[in-house]
Amino acid sequence: MNRSLFDDKWKQIRGLTTGWWSLMSEYDLSKVDKAEVKFDKYVNLLQVKYGYTYDQAKKEVGKRVEEYETQSR
Repeated sequence: MNRSLFDDKWKQIRGLTTGWWSLMSEYDLSKVDKAEVKFDKYVNLLQVKYGYTYDQAKKEVGKRVEEYETQSR
């Protein structure tokens, strides 16, 4: 998932995040809201909360968004 696509879909992703990752809190999401580069902050939080590598976190985000978009169609 690229950064611009993530930013375009941020509101949708934000709303789905706690269902995808239970360790992500509203406080964490507010940090992403304030970040200049939302994608990097989001991925960093996944690394901290779940112990993912940067690449694992990126793949997980892409996978979850793709699954959501497939179900929405």
